[in-house]
Amino acid sequence: MPVLAPPAELSQDSRVGAPAWREAAQATTRRAHHVTDRCGQEVVTMWQPKASVRDPHVARHLCRAAYILPWRFRVEMLKGGSTVEKPPPGDGVTLWKGKMKPPAWHARLPLPLHRDARALQTAEVVHAHARGARLTAARLGRAQHQVNARLRQLQRQREATDRRLSQVRKGLLVNQQSVKLRGYRPKSEKVPDKADSVLTWEKEELKSMKRKLEKDMEQSETLLKALASCRDNLGFCCKERLQAVDLMNQPLDKVLEQAGRHSWVNLSRPPTPRPQGQKTPPPDPVGTYTPECALALYEAKQLLMESKDALVEMAKNEADIGERQHQMSDRVCASLGMRETLELKERMNMTLGLMRGTIHRCTKFSEEMHITRGLIKGPLSETHLETREKLDRPLVRVYQRHVGTQLPEATRLAQVPSNTGEESASHKLFNRLDLGTRRRLPSFSLCGFGQGAGPLWSRSRPTGEMSHVHFTWLWLR
Repeated sequence: MPVLAPPAELSQDSRVGAPAWREAAQATTRRAHHVTDRCGQEVVTMWQPKASVRDPHVARHLCRAAYILPWRFRVEMLKGGSTVEKPPPGDGVTLWKGKMKPPAWHARLPLPLHRDARALQTAEVVHAHARGARLTAARLGRAQHQVNARLRQLQRQREATDRRLSQVRKGLLVNQQSVKLRGYRPKSEKVPDKADSVLTWEKEELKSMKRKLEKDMEQSETLLKALASCRDNLGFCCKERLQAVDLMNQPLDKVLEQAGRHSWVNLSRPPTPRPQGQKTPPPDPVGTYTPECALALYEAKQLLMESKDALVEMAKNEADIGERQHQMSDRVCASLGMRETLELKERMNMTLGLMRGTIHRCTKFSEEMHITRGLIKGPLSETHLETREKLDRPLVRVYQRHVGTQLPEATRLAQVPSNTGEESASHKLFNRLDLGTRRRLPSFSLCGFGQGAGPLWSRSRPTGEMSHVHFTWLWLR
């Protein structure tokens, strides 16, 4: 077995290599360490938050603690004395478990999926623009639908107002025809009465109604033109916005539901009971909500509010004028005096009948008096006397054979005046002529009543029929 020699006494420097060689090796090592640190720092700086520069005055082992200090949650004191931890403000990822919020990291060199990321970013921009354009188109389409519905309502109300205006014009023609017919009455019936004043009042009322309805028709025509122009503008803007939505097949009605509401006027108003909807973006000439679309929607909103008030006013005026026209027609028909005229006409007929009977009796009595006058005078010739009328008839001769038997027949016959029958006949004839003269006055008055009642009946009859659906202008012609 080998024998170990005792170790020799060691010198103070146990290194074997030369100092120059050793210094060269250490310098090489230091340069390698420096390169390693520098490369590590460069690699780290390629993927770290902005403004994360290392402070040279802070020790290396304290750099990390000082660097992540702003990321930690902050403790705030509440009014009740309790405390609450809140993350620091700014962008970043909140780590609730670690109670830290590091800022967003930004890479300074392209990653391997850079091209895919840029393609995804472009697709997101395109999809966001298409969604915004689709939402704007949905609002424009809904606004166009509401404007079109308001157009139909306004057209129906215009038709009702036009029918009422036609009836008012018919009333004016009836009033004019009534005044013209009343001018054909006899002179005795042309005394101004209440019916004339009522017809004048009716004419003024009908003219005021006509002016009001014509004003409503002019306003509604202006609104119709404005609504039609707004509808066309909304349709053009909607088609222009839909040019970028060809690759999306989702219905536009669902777009407003996804936006949080069904209304198109203002998406920023909180809907009920849905959560807060998407806010209306500011107009952008190169964005999805252009100034032209904003102007079209604002015009549609203003026109819808204005047309709503106009519809209410037109309906109210049409109903009020219809009720006033019916009341006015009833008042005019009641004031024409048909009942009074018919009563007076019946009394005149009764008076004429009584006078006619009296005239007949006077005529019959005059004829009888004429016959009696002839009987009193007797025949014109003696040869025409009958035996019973002769003064020397056998009965008288036999009676006069005695003394003092003279009969007074001849004396009494001579005492009868010759003009007695004539006076009675002439008196009856005068009475008959007076009755005939007075009978002409009631006859003329009755004829005047008939001619005056004709226009009244002609006025009252069309006034009652003018509201009928089959009423035409033929009777006026």
